[in-house]
Amino acid sequence: MSSSADATVAPPAAKRDRTHYLYFAVVIGMLLGIAVGFIAPDFAVKLKWLGTGFVSLIKMMITPVIFCTIVLGIGSVRKAAQVGKVGGLALGYFVSMSTVALAIGLVVGNLVHPGAGLHLTKELAASGQKQVGEGHASTVDFVLGLIPDTLVSSLTAGSVLQALLVALLVGFALQKMGRAGEPVLAGIKHFERVVFRLMAMIMYAAPIGAFGAMAAVVGATGIDALKSLFQVMVAFYITCFLFVFVVLGTILKLVTGVNVFSLLRYLGREFLLILSTSSSESALPRLIAKMEHAGVSRSVVGITVPTGYSFNLDGTAIYLTMASLFIADAMDKPLSLGQQISLLLFMIIASKGAAGVTGAGLATLAGGLQSHRPDLVDGVGFIVGIDRMMSEARALTNFAGNSIATVLVGHWVGELDRPRLDAVLAGDLPFDEASMVDADQDERDEELERTAVGEPAR
Repeated sequence: MSSSADATVAPPAAKRDRTHYLYFAVVIGMLLGIAVGFIAPDFAVKLKWLGTGFVSLIKMMITPVIFCTIVLGIGSVRKAAQVGKVGGLALGYFVSMSTVALAIGLVVGNLVHPGAGLHLTKELAASGQKQVGEGHASTVDFVLGLIPDTLVSSLTAGSVLQALLVALLVGFALQKMGRAGEPVLAGIKHFERVVFRLMAMIMYAAPIGAFGAMAAVVGATGIDALKSLFQVMVAFYITCFLFVFVVLGTILKLVTGVNVFSLLRYLGREFLLILSTSSSESALPRLIAKMEHAGVSRSVVGITVPTGYSFNLDGTAIYLTMASLFIADAMDKPLSLGQQISLLLFMIIASKGAAGVTGAGLATLAGGLQSHRPDLVDGVGFIVGIDRMMSEARALTNFAGNSIATVLVGHWVGELDRPRLDAVLAGDLPFDEASMVDADQDERDEELERTAVGEPAR
């Protein structure tokens, strides 16, 4: 029995190893690009097409990613709303905190201006300019432009806002259908898996894209490019740290009296797991088990944690806004205040539902820029290399936000066993690591027994 169980858990470990190889390949591609940029700058600038090609692959996936995540995200809203108070509180909190995170990213980006001084548009002819239309359209033209010729053309014409509109309409239509819409939602879920599988395949070209983009940027601007990229990375990490420990930590302390450091120390092994996989999804089962062990009721955990993984993407929100401002400053085409607010509203909607999906952050970033400033889309190639290096901070921030949200919602609805939580955080009731393995083993044994007596497997 144990050998069978060991064989069952081997494949996931192999998948994590491949993710590590991709990460190291991106880092190597960056380093090679930097070296080529310094050694042969004129030749390096000509390699920009490698980064542009990778960005084009990402752009190809924008509309299907947004369509699937928005439709299924609205489906999550419907499921959460069905459970009443807990779901409503969780959704309200998640939307509020994601909006705050987006706003903080905009504020920090405007204060730091990490891309200023690169002047990339002068040395690198940005092909994204070819996508710009004839001047600025009127308000009426803009509104009419949101309506696609057909329902399907919104997914093929390349208009992000049209795809967003259709996704919202389809999502709310399925919501109104109730149970009758479940088969359609299931079909879209299967299609989403295909889309995300394609996205994962495309991400294997990231090392080449990082090499070409980094070589071109360093070849054109020299050491200034490295300084700016390092600056935006440091600013992002510091912003995530302050958001978790100052913003969320203060809310947690004022509302419940729980110390955020104690809570996150309790989840230390989960943070290490996320660091090793660059995805908060890997720690989802453990978060559910540990939150229940800490005294949050099973019903609250079962609703709040899965919903948070789709709607509470604080780290991703900060990244999207800071990266957008970095690209705009680097290309000497800063975003106006109105464009920043409009982009923020777009990101609030478009960032939902893509947690833990490799490359989804890049696709959402490219989608936001394409919908507001198409001339900046090519700039996504400038951050391909460091995007992977910032994914850990995004995942850790998302995970921390979801764990804090679970305690808060449990407190608000009166389903938090506070004495037990205090005992767990103090170390008096340690979490039994073997309990999760035993639970999995019991489930496998039960499945084997059902199969042995001729009953259908679940």
